[in-house]
Amino acid sequence: MIMQVSSIFMILLVFTVLINPAFALTQLDRIDITNPRLENAFGSKISNQVNVNQQVQISADIKNNQEKSQNFYYLVQVKNQNDVVVSFQWIKGILDPGQTFNPAVSWTPKISDEYTVEIFVWDVTVNASTKSWQADALAKNIMFKLTS
Repeated sequence: MIMQVSSIFMILLVFTVLINPAFALTQLDRIDITNPRLENAFGSKISNQVNVNQQVQISADIKNNQEKSQNFYYLVQVKNQNDVVVSFQWIKGILDPGQTFNPAVSWTPKISDEYTVEIFVWDVTVNASTKSWQADALAKNIMFKLTS
């Protein structure tokens, strides 16, 4: 009887591990960042060649791969060809389990240059009593180039 219960327990444990994706997630697999792109004000994809003073939306699709809700910061950093940060913006939100979302931040190039856009998704915890914070990456950052 004990042997039979033990065997059933082992089968259930193996089955749970094999079908439960939470066991397979590493820290950087909690969120997927895909389809980085530039969009116009109406949400339509545009080319990575934009005009000076042309407002664009920097967007990507993010998906929560976890079976729990996840707080996140969608961070977008734009650097010029000299590797100087010319813009840093973020959006804060919560993704439900399995939810996909496509956040966007607005940016306008002021001079003609080649830019590198970097997109990050982090979880940031703020401890008000100690005035400290901790940032944890939820996904591997992605980058793309644009020219104005």
